[in-house]
Amino acid sequence: MNSNPNFITVLLLKLIQVWDRGRLLRRVRNCPGLQIDASVSSNFATAKFDLAPDAQLVIGPGVVTERIREGVRFEIGAGASVVVEEGAWLRTDIAPVFLRAAPGARIVVGRESQLSACMLTAKTEITVGRNVLIGMGTRIFDSDQHAVDVAHPEVSLPVHVEDYAWIAADVTVLRGVTVGTGSVVGTRSLVRSSVEPHTVVSGVPAKLYGKVGDRTGLDR
Repeated sequence: MNSNPNFITVLLLKLIQVWDRGRLLRRVRNCPGLQIDASVSSNFATAKFDLAPDAQLVIGPGVVTERIREGVRFEIGAGASVVVEEGAWLRTDIAPVFLRAAPGARIVVGRESQLSACMLTAKTEITVGRNVLIGMGTRIFDSDQHAVDVAHPEVSLPVHVEDYAWIAADVTVLRGVTVGTGSVVGTRSLVRSSVEPHTVVSGVPAKLYGKVGDRTGLDR
């Protein structure tokens, strides 16, 4: 038998990968609403999947994450859906990525987008476009979460993050906001109103700081 340490390490990693692939297949068989493309990272075997009856989770081709126990956490209510499109990266090396869809809600993470240690929680709809960057500690809410008082009930409105937007670290995005194509939101901002395409905003609340050029073609 080859005693080369590198050979042994590679063999061990391959065995872990095979084991994880088997765990993913068992999850899919045991959960009718779970669809995981065969080409996704086997590391999703360590994710937490909490799907209610009639919930749906679709993880598309080439989606990747790290092998960290419950590094990705999916919580999907009855009749809700979460879709992670081709080539997305749910990055968990700093902290977990948490995607929560309340009953009947919808979350879409677009192609080639990167979500780093962030949280998306939807009661109606949150959509993230293509090649979007969302930084660590960022929180996106499409709802007030609770009523303020009897005269001010909870309000929920969809949130949309359009293609090639960059939301930096520790940002809070509130209900009804659209973050426009190619825009940039600065660290620790509070976004209460929509962001125009190709603009830079920052602050609490976020205010316009200037324009930004074409972000298409930038490597993530």
